[in-house]
Amino acid sequence: MDIEALKTFITLADLKNFTKTAEQHFVVQSTVTNRINELEKELGRQLFERDKKHVILTLEGEHLLSYAKRIVELQETAAEELSRMQSFTSHLSIGTVNTVYDCHLAPMIIDFRKKYPKTSVRVRVGHSNQLLRMLRDDILDVCFSFIPIHSPQFVCETFRTDTLVLVTGKDNDRYPDGVDADILQQITYLYCDYVTSDGTSFLRELFPKRHPFAFEVDNGTKLLPFLIHGEGYSFMPKSLVKEQLASGALIEVPVREISLPPIQSFFIVNRKNMDRGSIQEWISIQ
Repeated sequence: MDIEALKTFITLADLKNFTKTAEQHFVVQSTVTNRINELEKELGRQLFERDKKHVILTLEGEHLLSYAKRIVELQETAAEELSRMQSFTSHLSIGTVNTVYDCHLAPMIIDFRKKYPKTSVRVRVGHSNQLLRMLRDDILDVCFSFIPIHSPQFVCETFRTDTLVLVTGKDNDRYPDGVDADILQQITYLYCDYVTSDGTSFLRELFPKRHPFAFEVDNGTKLLPFLIHGEGYSFMPKSLVKEQLASGALIEVPVREISLPPIQSFFIVNRKNMDRGSIQEWISIQ
C-alpha cells in the first residue's frame, strides 16, 4: 500500500471532507479522490460512504484506520531512526504517561543525556493504552504506563507508587476538618482522571453519573495554575504537587471515609530487546 495514500486516508477519516483533506496535503481534490479510489481498488473494499454532503467511514474503513495509523507511525519512526544514525551511535524511544514524565522522568532523562551523549532520546507522551500498543509494535523501546502487561513476552516492573491527596489554593480554608463523599460532590471539583493498574477510572466513580465538573483536563499538570489561584479542588498525585505544598502555594485538605487506591506506574520493555545497548544504558540509571 502506498504510504501517501494511507496518510490521505487517515486525514480524510478525520476531516470527513475531500476539499479540506486536499488543502492539508497541498494537493488538488482529484488527487485525494484518486488516492482513495486506488486504495479501495487494491483492497477490494469500499472505505467510505460518500455523497455530496457526507463522507463516512464504512465498517471496513474503520477496521483499516487503526492499521493505517500504525503503518504510518512505523514508516516515520524508521525514517527518523535512520536520520539519527548519522549523528548518534544509538537511540532510545521512551513512551510515558504525563504524570510519570512530570514527576520522575524529566530529571532522569537529563542525567541520561549527560552520561550517554551519543544516544539520542525521543519521548512520546500519551495515555497508557496508546503507549502499550506502540510498545507492542516496536515503535517504543521502553514504556512507563499506569497499566501493566501480564505477558512473558515483556518485562514489567513497578516503577513508582504514589498517593493521591486532595488539594486547593492556600487561601481556601473552608474545610479545615476535611471533606467526605457528600461534601466532595458539592464542591467545585477540577477533574483529571488517574487510571489504576486494573485499568479502571476510580475517581469518576466518586461522583454521580454525568456529574458536571467545573473544569476537566487530561493532564494533571495543567490543573496547577487553577488550583493555585483557588479555583477549586482536585485529587493530585502527591509527588506532582510536593513543591507547591512545601512552598504553601497549595494546601492539602483531609479526606474522610473515602478509600483511595495507590497510583502505580510500571516500567515495561519487550524481553527480546533487553540486551539492546540503549536499554541497558537506561536501566543503569534507574
